[in-house]
Amino acid sequence: MATIPHTFARPELLELALTHASLQCSEDNERLEFLGDAALDLVVAEELYRLNANLPEGDLTEMRAGVVSRRTLAKAAHALGLEEVAKVGGGLQRRALSRAVLANLYEAVLGAVYLDAGLEGAREFALKTLADPMQAVQSRNGTHSPKQELQELCQGRWSCLPEYVELESRGPSHARAFLVQVQAAGESFPSAWGRTLKEAERWAANEALLVLEERNQS
Repeated sequence: MATIPHTFARPELLELALTHASLQCSEDNERLEFLGDAALDLVVAEELYRLNANLPEGDLTEMRAGVVSRRTLAKAAHALGLEEVAKVGGGLQRRALSRAVLANLYEAVLGAVYLDAGLEGAREFALKTLADPMQAVQSRNGTHSPKQELQELCQGRWSCLPEYVELESRGPSHARAFLVQVQAAGESFPSAWGRTLKEAERWAANEALLVLEERNQS
């Protein structure tokens, strides 16, 4: 059974949040997922801002990305038991739900909580269900990075190092943006923009990690 730490005044919102598009109903949870994604970004960003008064924007952005990643949200959805009560159709009924589907369920439920109890209700739900990853990014700050994680993964899997390739740069010298792509073991991963080369490399590493994580799950 699901253990959702919120009592809905409007239980129909929870029912809708658990209705996946694969069921092909007249209404599904995609709009709630959109709302929950926005609420989650705000809640996590505000909490990290409050807890880390001396950290620059780049570090806060990286920490937030760790908390709101598909991997983290899928774990939270599993802990809540959402896969046991989700209403899905088609081929999803015959196999374990993917990380992406679980993460989307979490965001949809958060969106439902937001509509049911406002921002304070959404904040309470998110901080309670994501307490462990929030603590983890705090303790890991300064000792962990996506580039480090990707390097260790590439060395362990392919005995090679990832290469960061600058594909494009735009803007004047005082406000330039860079597009960087990771290449490893003969494969090119999705590119990412950053305001500095270092930031673009960090986001490109994140993109590569997301691809590899999804591949491991399939």
